[in-house]
Amino acid sequence: MNSVLGIILQRLGLGLLTLLVVSILIFASVNALPGDFAEAILGQGATPEAVAAIREDLGLNKHPVVRYFDWLGGVVTGDFGTSFAQANMASFAGADTGKGGIESVADQMAPRFKATLFLAGTAAVIAIPLSLTLGILAALYRNSAYDRFINVTTLSAISSPEFFLAYILILFLAYLNPILPSLSNYSVDLPFNEKLYYTLLPALTLTLAVTAQMMRMTRAAIINLLASPYIEMARLKGVSPLRVILVHALPNALAPIINVIALNLAYLITGVVVIEVVFVYPGIGQLFVDSVKNRDIPIVQACCLLFAAVYILLNLTADIMSILSNPRLRHPK
Repeated sequence: MNSVLGIILQRLGLGLLTLLVVSILIFASVNALPGDFAEAILGQGATPEAVAAIREDLGLNKHPVVRYFDWLGGVVTGDFGTSFAQANMASFAGADTGKGGIESVADQMAPRFKATLFLAGTAAVIAIPLSLTLGILAALYRNSAYDRFINVTTLSAISSPEFFLAYILILFLAYLNPILPSLSNYSVDLPFNEKLYYTLLPALTLTLAVTAQMMRMTRAAIINLLASPYIEMARLKGVSPLRVILVHALPNALAPIINVIALNLAYLITGVVVIEVVFVYPGIGQLFVDSVKNRDIPIVQACCLLFAAVYILLNLTADIMSILSNPRLRHPK
């Protein structure tokens, strides 16, 4: 038990260290981007005095190291700063540019992140059981017509970019057969059934994108174990093929399956940018794209850090669950 706790604490420490390094890379990369927010807002006719005034008001004239530690200190306390766009609009309107007069970055991101979580959760609820079932059946009927059909279908899905899958589904489910809306007028205030209605088409697109990888890993992991001596023994005892897979092979194949599921769950949250733009879904990916267009550095940094944190957290969870499900990983010697 102590060894397991030590491994978990070690993984958490490595995760925090990784997130710190990623935060440095994010801050350096975002601030190295060409262009200046003050000059972009004021346009070509901007005077140097006006540009300098806005830069001083937003803190852009400070040294990058000072700005990084100011930003990191705020992030640790849950304060991601103030959106440049909102601060600029408030100053034009004569409103208070302090944090009490306008929405903070965290306030803007919270409803968007909830929308993205709802989209990713809907896709995961469909994709995980579907991919496990298809993978188990493909292993059970290996080299059959069903296995070949599933393999061709999943390879086609993996080879197709997400926006192409999205437009195919829009064509068949929104245009030729108007079952679902092509644009997601999602809102956090809608009832659950309406949220699901506006989310289903982008969720189906994400399902097509991630099911193939999870299904193929499930099939490969189970088939790899079917040649093991203990599986042969179970067959010689007359155990049915389905029971051999579900009771004897699947539990020992969980470690790689959990890993690939966690990676795909991370993709559902961090890789939704294209899908949200195609369906105009009001999630964190759409906010990220809009902020990049507006050079709104605080929101861009916060979105990148959130994506990195989710990715690291899900990978850590997969790592820990793999260790717990496989005694050989707990005792490598």
